[in-house]
Order: sequence, then C-alpha cells, then structure tokens
Amino acid sequence: MEHVPALDEDLKKTLGPATAKVLAEQLGLHTALDLLHHYPRRYAERGELTSLADLADQLDEHVTVVAQVADARLLTYQGGRGGGKRLEVTITDGSGRLQLVFFGAGVHKPHKELLPGSRAMFAGKVSRFNHKLQLAHPAYEPLGADASDRDAATAFANQLIPIYPACAKLESWKIAKCVDAVLPSAQEAVDPLPPALREGRGLVPLTEALLKIHRPATKADIEDARQRLKWDEAFVLQVALARRRHADSQLPAVARRATPGGLLDAFDAKLPFTLTDGQQKVSKEIFDDLATSHPMHRLLQGEVGSGKTLVALRAMLAVVDSGGQAAMLAPTEVLAQQHHRSITEMMGELAEGGMLGGSDQGTKVVLLTGSMGTAARRQALLDLVTGEAGVVIGTHALIEDKVQFHDLGLVVVDEQHRFGVEQRDALRSKGKQPPHLLVMTATPIPRTVAMTVFGDLETSVLDQLPAGRSPIATHVVPAKDKPHFLARAWERVREEVENGHQAYVVCPRIGDQEDDPGNKKKASAEDEAEKRPPLAVLEIAEQLTRGPLAGLSVEVLHGRMDPADKDDVMRRFAAGEVKVMVATTVIEVGVNVPNSTVMVIMDADRFGVSQLHQLRGRVGRGSAPGLCLLVSEMHEASPARARLAAVAATLDGFELSRIDLEQRREGDVLGQAQSGVRSSLRMLAVIEDEEVIAQAREEATRVVAADPELEQLPGLRTALDALLDAEREQYLEKG
Repeated sequence: MEHVPALDEDLKKTLGPATAKVLAEQLGLHTALDLLHHYPRRYAERGELTSLADLADQLDEHVTVVAQVADARLLTYQGGRGGGKRLEVTITDGSGRLQLVFFGAGVHKPHKELLPGSRAMFAGKVSRFNHKLQLAHPAYEPLGADASDRDAATAFANQLIPIYPACAKLESWKIAKCVDAVLPSAQEAVDPLPPALREGRGLVPLTEALLKIHRPATKADIEDARQRLKWDEAFVLQVALARRRHADSQLPAVARRATPGGLLDAFDAKLPFTLTDGQQKVSKEIFDDLATSHPMHRLLQGEVGSGKTLVALRAMLAVVDSGGQAAMLAPTEVLAQQHHRSITEMMGELAEGGMLGGSDQGTKVVLLTGSMGTAARRQALLDLVTGEAGVVIGTHALIEDKVQFHDLGLVVVDEQHRFGVEQRDALRSKGKQPPHLLVMTATPIPRTVAMTVFGDLETSVLDQLPAGRSPIATHVVPAKDKPHFLARAWERVREEVENGHQAYVVCPRIGDQEDDPGNKKKASAEDEAEKRPPLAVLEIAEQLTRGPLAGLSVEVLHGRMDPADKDDVMRRFAAGEVKVMVATTVIEVGVNVPNSTVMVIMDADRFGVSQLHQLRGRVGRGSAPGLCLLVSEMHEASPARARLAAVAATLDGFELSRIDLEQRREGDVLGQAQSGVRSSLRMLAVIEDEEVIAQAREEATRVVAADPELEQLPGLRTALDALLDAEREQYLEKG
C-alpha cells in the first residue's frame, strides 16, 4: 500500500529534500497539513481560456495562463559564439495574445511540443520587451488528451485546474503534484467544528472540504469547500478571542466609581459646552465597566476630532475620584506633551491639586517622557509613587522599571496601532491588581476588523462631531499635469495666513543626511515620479521661504529635532506666532491648533488612506472651514491617484478604512504586525465575510461559556493549538 504521510510529517519524507526546501523557504510550508491548507488562488477551466487581457496589470509578477499556440517561429541570429537560436511562440485565448520567447539550447523541446493548435498551461514572469508583454523561458505543461477516448477528452476539457499561489522556483502545477502526494492524509484531519454547529449550518465535513478545494469536480464543490473552510478560520479565531474575554472576566479588579460632588463633577461644571449624545452614551458604557470588579477592556474608536480625549479624561477623573491613579500612554513625545497641555488647560485649577492656587478637589497632572531633565523626572516619579499625582501622561518612558504607582486603576492607550502588546502589558503589570484598560484609536476600524484584531475588547464608537466643527474640503492637486494648480495651492496658503489663520505643509521625509538616499542609483525618466526620493521637510521649507511663501514665518517640525526645540515650535505655532509649519507625520495624531485651516500634503500618494484621513483631521478644528490639498505627481490613471480621489470624495473614516483594508489586505490578524505580513487567514476575507465572522463570534461565545477549557471538544482544542503557536499564544496572553 502507498505511504500516507501523517499530517505533522515533515515534507522532506514525502516530497524529497529539494522540493521541501523550496516550499519551506519560499511559501512557509513545512508539513503535510501546511500544504493541505495552501489553497488554490483560482481555477482555470480547460474548456474556457484564462484571460490574457489582464496581464498588463501584472507586470513583473509570476502568472499562470492557459492558452492555445497560434504560431511558432524559430529564428537564427548572429552573435555570441557562432550565432544562436530564438523561438518565438504566440499564444492566444480569445481575449488577447502574448509572446513567449526561448533562447539557445532551450528552444529544442518547446519547438517540438508547442505546435500551432496545441494547448498548454504556461507559467512565468510577465515582462515587457519592445513595448510588448512577453514571458521569457516560461515553464509549461502541455494539455494533451487521447483523442481516441471521447469521454476522457470531454472530462479533460471540463476539468477545473487549480492555480496555486506559486513562486519562481515552483510553478503552480508542480505544487499541484505535491498536493496530490499529501492529499490522502486529509482523511486524518481532525474536525474542529462541534458536530451540532456543523450540521446546523449545513457545512460539509473537513475531510470532504479539503478534497473539494484541491480537486473539485464542479464549481459547486469549490463553493461548498470555501464556505466550510471560511467557517473554520472564523470560528477557531473567535474561540481564541472568546477564551481571552472569558479569562479576563475571571480576573479581579478594583471597582472604580466617581464620588458625587468630587473631581469629575467639578470638572463637568467647568466645561463651557455640553457633551454630544455620543460622548454621553460612550461615557456611560465606560463608567459601567469601571464600576465592575473585573478589568474593563474597551476599544474607543472615534472619528478624527470627535472628542475622544475628553471622554478618556472624564474616565480618568472618575478613577481619581475613587482613590486610584490613571495613566495615559501616547506614542510620541509631541503627542504626550500635546495631551498634557490640553488636559491641564481643560482642567484649569483642578490640575493643580496641593499646589498654591489649586483646587481642593484637584489632583496633580504630571508628564513623564524620556527627554525630561533629571530634577523634573525625579519629582514626577515621586508624585506617582506617593499618589500625589492622580493623572500621568507619558510616552513609553512610563513603562520603565523605575516607574512605580501608588494605586494604578486605569490605563488609557492612545493610538493603539503604534504600540506593541508588550508595552501595553508592561504598563498594566504596574497595578497591584490588573487595572482597567481603555484603548483609543482615531483610525476608524471596520466592524469585522474590530471583531478580529480587537476581538478581546468591547467596542465603543464616537461618530458624531462636536458642535462648531467645520467641514473640511479636500482636493487633489496634480502637480505634474497641471503645475499652475500647485502655484494656486501656495496662493491659497498665503490667503489663509493673511486672513489670520495658519497652515501645515506635510512631507514624507525629513531630508537630513541620515535619511538622504543620495547614494541610490538614478531612475530612468519614465519612472522618475515613482523612484525619486520622497519630498523632504528641510528642502520644501527652504523652497517655500525663498519662493511662494517668502515673508511669512515658516518653521519645521520633525522627529529628529531636540525635544525642547520641538516643544518650542509647537508652543509658538499654538500661540499663532508661527504661521506655516512644515512637518513630517509627527503631527498626524492629537495635535490641536483650532486656528489652522489649511493643510498641503506633498507626495500625498506616499501615504496610506487612513493616514491621509488622520492628517487632514488637524485642520478645520475651529469655526473656520478647513481645506486639505493632496499634491501628487502620479498620473491620473494610476491606482495611487484613485486612492487620493477616494480620500477627497468622503470625510467618512469608516468608509475610508474599508478602502484602505481592501488595498492592503488584512495582514496577519493575530500577529504583531497588523499589515503586510502573510495572513493567518487563508480563506477568510475580513471585509467580505462580515456575516460569517459575526455568526462565528456568537457561536464561539456560546461554546466557551459552556465549556471554557473545551474539554468536550478535543478537535477544536487541536485546531486552537495549531493556530496559536507559541508566539501568537503569547501575543493573545498579553493583549
């Protein structure tokens, strides 16, 4: 009997060391089970030809096409030692034509096999030669059938050919042969879904799904398999998160309730405006959580400028009322200083507890950053350990071993996506009992991503802007096609400044020696816009002061400046002394200068959709309308320009976050980097499969409530262990 590999068997045994090495290094596949979960990207039908018309979008990518040979010409040319041979084959699929080229000794085999009228699968890298697309030396697999056997020919013509995510060293059909070798072991796959759930949802068994996804007889087979495999991914992931929520709910925490007539009431009485309905609703959700005896884990998402900081501050004051301390963790010094400044301004004498002129109900609000002077730092640390300071705002300097709290009751993490889980965890471990946790983000997250990436947190959304906020008009400025538009942009900046307002100019790069890419090779003219270094703060500031903005006070702000200089520039900008600030994205979050009304973003195509939305939120924060100009040299038909047009078309951050996600893909939803890496979700698409994720979350919550240790569900435990390898397990533990 033929050897059936065990699911956890190394692929070396089954496929040999050379192939196993390529699968491991190029595709991250190590065992038979890994290979079974390497699903086809799509399916080609032999009866209908794969589209060659779409290849223009796939320049420099490895593709697999099914097509017919239209003609083949063997050419002899002079050159090299005694000349050489070149075989040019034109293939067609009805939608377009493509040239294949073979050289030298490599022409003999294809010259015999690729005859006009024959059909084959071809795989190679799409390149351009003499303005035409071509595949040079493609690998190919003839699709011939025994003409004498009509039935076999018909079956062959209608067969679905799986096209796998492949790499240069291993074409799709070679991967298909590897899959054939491990497919018998699919019989051993342990089904993670509880039988009642699987039958109730009408899903096929796992073994059947694996066979159907790799070797479907019909399109219905593919659909059955996809539905089932999506459910596996969504359900196992949601069980991991539900177990986290369950474990967190068992932890002890000190219930924190505001004292009537205390600090929070005194603060509310000072506010010169009433809270929006959204702020009141979200505050109630937070106060209810704080009043329980297990730790709050809440995600507060808010549109740029929806007043998240105010909601977080009220939660912090409620905790101080109850005798605890609250810490706010900010990702940059600029932002920590900004938060400290705005919170002490909002609180007034309430932020000067125990100081001359301070309020009796007040508390001390201290700042702690890495660049503080020794004396100020020593005093801040003393205020924390004695409990004198009820509120501390800081950068990751808060996490250092030396920092000790009297009674840490609440941790507020601003801009969650900037922090590693270790950092969040280190701060939480400073409480005598686990403190409550409030995570804030101004990057709106689609509901399904919140359910997966932040599935262990309850979610609150602030989507209402406070009264008096002005709308922001956004326009794309095509600097290359229409240079006069850029000249007009600088005129608009001058006009705003002359009307008493201020402006930001944002660049992707600083432009000092450290980040100067001058040593890179010169790009050719046609991809100059793509290849030239991004525009830099220092260069643009100089050009503007000499040219279109001469005579205005222009200053720069970037991450490599001395912290005292940064703070000085920010303070003078906030006071209105500096009229134009040329900055990197250090101003992306939290910088609040209501008098700034216009922002020009240079090389806007170099920023992500959500980042542009964040940046734009820095203007229009007062009563005057905001204007955001997105400057780009990319041509009109490029995907980059389509992205900018999307940003200009809507102020809805949730809509933009969907667009952003569709373009970036999910990344590894459980891994620490939440974009760009290979996704742990192979079948599930976070945006498209919203319904499956929502249903899986409900089912997972029910299963975990009934059996937290999953003792009755060994198959689910096995799947969970496979998903939560050591690194991810740690990540979930710490979240």
